[in-house]
Amino acid sequence: MSLRIAIPEPTSLDVSYNSGALPQYIAALQAAGAVPVLVALQETPARVARLLATVHGVLLPGSKFDIDPQVYGEVRTPACHESDPARTAADELLLQDAFNLRKPLLGICGGMQALNVWRNGSLVQDLPTAGRRAINHAAGREVEHAHEIRIEHSSRLAEVAPPTSAPVHVNSSHHQAIKVPGDNLRICATCPDDGVIEAIELRSQDQFVLGVQWHPERTYGSSALSRAIFAALVHEAQSWATCRADATVPA
Repeated sequence: MSLRIAIPEPTSLDVSYNSGALPQYIAALQAAGAVPVLVALQETPARVARLLATVHGVLLPGSKFDIDPQVYGEVRTPACHESDPARTAADELLLQDAFNLRKPLLGICGGMQALNVWRNGSLVQDLPTAGRRAINHAAGREVEHAHEIRIEHSSRLAEVAPPTSAPVHVNSSHHQAIKVPGDNLRICATCPDDGVIEAIELRSQDQFVLGVQWHPERTYGSSALSRAIFAALVHEAQSWATCRADATVPA
């Protein structure tokens, strides 16, 4: 069986950003053993629904645009970037499908923020102007080891991560972060230098939902943690597909 993972285009507003960002997500999914299924942002909800009926998991990628703060009950600050309504609409469809059917879901950077807001959480609209200056979280795609993260020992992320006694470092390319985790989401990693939330996960044994603030797709070849995150998504997609197949077999 081909394991199919849905991934929306990062943005409807910047084709050059998509062409630069998407190949790394696609390559990471393929290297992990999945078939990426691209969701074009101009598709109708009906066509997206038909497409989602064929997939076994969801990956929400990052984006250069921000979520409209009105969605989480705040007034936009000057440092908050423009929003992308088409990407927001697509994320909502993918999130609804994943949670309705308990499909595994991985959110990366802006995708993690979309997950959190959809679950009624909130965001820090801009880390520097909010006083979080200890670490440069917008280090950029060329910096592979921007800062350390501390993973909660009892978390699912800790189960996924390869065992190591050394500090875990990640890349970083964002100016927003999670302020308050959404419904039934728990913090599973933070930056120890400034407390910025670096990963969240769903409090559930029945569904794999993980969001990471960094970009594991960019370090798939060099980071065992990055490879483990994608491997976990594909493994959970396989488990989901097997359970669905077993449920349709006549007794």
